[in-house]
Amino acid sequence: MTAKVRADGAISSGKSLGRTVSLVLSGVLALAAVAACGGGGSGTQTNAKDGFRQAPQTGGPLTVWVDSTRLPAAKLYQKQRPGVKINIVTYDGNANGSNYLQTKVSLFNRTRKGWPDVVFSSQNNEVSWAVQAGFTAPLNKGLIPQTTLAGWAPRANDPCTVDGTLYCLRNDLSQTVLWYNAALMKRWGYKVPATWQDYQALGQKVAAEHPGYLVGSAGDSFTPEIFMWASKCGANQITGVKAVTVNTTSANCGRMASLLDTLIKNRSMSTSSVFSSDFDKNQADKILMLPGPSWFGGSLFQDTFKTPAGQIAVAPMPQWSGDPEPSTGNVGGGTWLLSAHSANLKAATDFLTWVSTSNDYQAKVAPGYPAYAPAAKAWLANQAARRYYANDIAQTLQTAAGQVWSGWGYGQFSQEAIWASTVVPGVTAGKTIVSLLPAWQDAIVNHARSNGYKVTR
Repeated sequence: MTAKVRADGAISSGKSLGRTVSLVLSGVLALAAVAACGGGGSGTQTNAKDGFRQAPQTGGPLTVWVDSTRLPAAKLYQKQRPGVKINIVTYDGNANGSNYLQTKVSLFNRTRKGWPDVVFSSQNNEVSWAVQAGFTAPLNKGLIPQTTLAGWAPRANDPCTVDGTLYCLRNDLSQTVLWYNAALMKRWGYKVPATWQDYQALGQKVAAEHPGYLVGSAGDSFTPEIFMWASKCGANQITGVKAVTVNTTSANCGRMASLLDTLIKNRSMSTSSVFSSDFDKNQADKILMLPGPSWFGGSLFQDTFKTPAGQIAVAPMPQWSGDPEPSTGNVGGGTWLLSAHSANLKAATDFLTWVSTSNDYQAKVAPGYPAYAPAAKAWLANQAARRYYANDIAQTLQTAAGQVWSGWGYGQFSQEAIWASTVVPGVTAGKTIVSLLPAWQDAIVNHARSNGYKVTR
């Protein structure tokens, strides 16, 4: 059975959004314990096991919430487990920080019913509220063997970890790289840029020699996660349970904003969303380069743009000259959460484990680079066997996965939503990103404070 839930503002896309860097939530477990014991619980939880008070295990159908991209995973599980009754509900996946899941869980906590057993979220910051709400169950206290959990890539589950307790599983890694059209690069005699300075220079050259062609896009709400994050812009440094440092007017932020402004002005940088019909119709076949996450290869070039095989290649993300530590951004990754209220923990845990580790899904169906290392190895081998890309993408993606800058955190507020409401309208109106940096900072500060954060500028 498959149902659909529509959330206002939901964006349908092939992407899994979010943010990746370690979130420090010391002290939250005490709040979570209160919630689990009754503050946000069902009132029927009595059995203390596996690190939390469990609901009576009555079994019944398994309810799983997924976004449209993860729908094939749920359907494949249903096919492979015909004896398991499963209700599949599709929703927006909390895309762009819609907070749909948090709002619904708050309602379920009040009515003491309705919680799904397993949920996929495109956001990596769900534990910042879900633990306190008593929604998500601890996974490393007995539900999932340590031998299984050891298979995740180093630091992949940092966004899910609170004081050593694991509250979700990372679905995929979304490290940024430089996608480019190898055929055009060769035809025009261009060299793939290794530095941001060379990248800007090539963008200016493309604007002059091949007007209409693009070296990137700055039209999506996740633009700061591609460019600002990779530039080590300190817009989102979570430093404690409810503490954040925000500085968008630093040199690291300004240098990238200036680069984007230059390329937007000469029109070699698009200001349309890569998932818009306008981009698909008018610009998708004009891409020379496109910095973006690892899932761009499958979700965008193969599935959305239908770019022919043998054209698209991947290179490391450009770096600033003189910077001794390479850095990349991250766009999504997504997480799987298991409800502490589930009355069918055995089936729920089986689904959670299968969907995040199975080669049948992660290596063969999933568009993104799996967070589970054995599946990632199989996924890369599968990509090579398909012979779609113009070069071997394995080493570049593997290296980039370990270069995601750790200064961008997981606060209980959406950087994507803030950028979309603050910077995007200004750029559309003809303002420069450099001129909008103070307004961006003010908006982040206001959102952080409204969520109870102590802000340092």
